[in-house]
Amino acid sequence: MPNLTKSELRRLLIKQRRSLSQIDWKLKSDRLCQNLQDNELFQQAKTILSYFSFRQEPDLSLLLSNTDKKWGFPRCVQQSLTWHCWQPGQAYDINSYGIIEPDANLMQLQPGEVDLILVPSVACDHQGYRLGYGGGFYDRMLSLLEWNLIPTVGIIFDFSYLTQLPINAWDKPLTAVCTESQFINISYSLLPNLP
Repeated sequence: MPNLTKSELRRLLIKQRRSLSQIDWKLKSDRLCQNLQDNELFQQAKTILSYFSFRQEPDLSLLLSNTDKKWGFPRCVQQSLTWHCWQPGQAYDINSYGIIEPDANLMQLQPGEVDLILVPSVACDHQGYRLGYGGGFYDRMLSLLEWNLIPTVGIIFDFSYLTQLPINAWDKPLTAVCTESQFINISYSLLPNLP
């Protein structure tokens, strides 16, 4: 999909994702969850940040039955995200975008407690760059020193794994990408050298 802007690409891929039948979407989501569970990054992580599926994003709820993990989910607070421990059955809200969020009174997680971040994405490319939703929430968070050493996995379906995305100076590559057919470790050499 050469020469498309980020917003054109975003529109096209979200439309494609939303055209999946419920059966197809669930099947692809379950396969993706299995690929995640089979990976060492996931297996070694004790505390994982995830998301609630919105507009037919891959559904990761199958992973929540893994009770030896602590799960964190985001709340949008002004221009940033706060992360709260959440398990099925606990209280949640629905924000102004229509996205489920954990109740604000649930315990908050700090970066030092987190082992892995599952990043909702519209698309990812072979270099590990991610096309998000345009709000910049994850870009801002992952540019902060306390967050940028935590492994990140872009979560997408196969049709959103592209050769190359248009990127900006502030875009940072993810550690890995997971789809329903594969788990791709992006080279650690792409990560910035930190003192």
